[in-house]
Amino acid sequence: MAMTLSMLPEDCVSTIVSLTSPPDACRLMLVSSSLHSALESDIVWARFLPSDLPRILERSHTQLLNFSSRKELYFQLCDSIFIDGGLRNFSLNKLSGKKCCVLSAKALSISLSNEPNHWTWTTNSSSRFSEVIELKTITNLEIEGNIKTDDLSPNTKYGAYLIIKVSACAFGLDSIPCEISISKNERPVTNTVYLCPLDDKKERLESLFFMNRRRMMEKRVMVEGEGRRPSKREDGWIEIELGEFFVGEKSEEVKMSLMEVKGHQLKGGLIIEGIEIRPKC
Repeated sequence: MAMTLSMLPEDCVSTIVSLTSPPDACRLMLVSSSLHSALESDIVWARFLPSDLPRILERSHTQLLNFSSRKELYFQLCDSIFIDGGLRNFSLNKLSGKKCCVLSAKALSISLSNEPNHWTWTTNSSSRFSEVIELKTITNLEIEGNIKTDDLSPNTKYGAYLIIKVSACAFGLDSIPCEISISKNERPVTNTVYLCPLDDKKERLESLFFMNRRRMMEKRVMVEGEGRRPSKREDGWIEIELGEFFVGEKSEEVKMSLMEVKGHQLKGGLIIEGIEIRPKC
């Protein structure tokens, strides 16, 4: 294919490659050095960038971007930028060019988040945001995030993930499940989830205090949902999948939430970075 393309005018090569994908363009660079100029052309990489790029760059006014080509800009966006005054972190998926977004804890609606007896705003060296929120103690946990589908890529299935950590002095987080839901201008899709994976020692300790109650709630989880568990991330945090949704062509609002199922267990030690929305395919 590289030999065939090299016989064409450079602008024709650029136009053809722009109809493929970023990985295809990068692979062709490795195959043929004679095509480098055409493959690095703005014609190619402008096609891989979001159609609403000017609006995105306007929202990143607090962050200066230095780039000499559309290809450089593409990979800067893959590394992520802050938008909306630092409340959101925007990026592109390197393989597909699809939009990704992380809503910071500041961008979420968290019950009693401004009550110092219940929550504290703090820093965390492993977080991309300037502040995260840590739970001191509460009984009713309610977290909600919202995003317009305009901020995502059309004709794409997305997953939403609550990004958290559990402090060493956490308590009550795994005694009963929480309810998770996603709604997009329609009836919400709900499920249930535990807030943290237990190590063996903690599991034995909590079983002494909450055995009967926990067994009762676990039976409820088996009947009403999957009873999901958090999974580890490469960045050192853990994530809980809140659900998935499809972004079509029209503008809609997506609501993502996590709240405690009836039980009102006293809990603390949950650290929230935000909610990540990323393509599932």
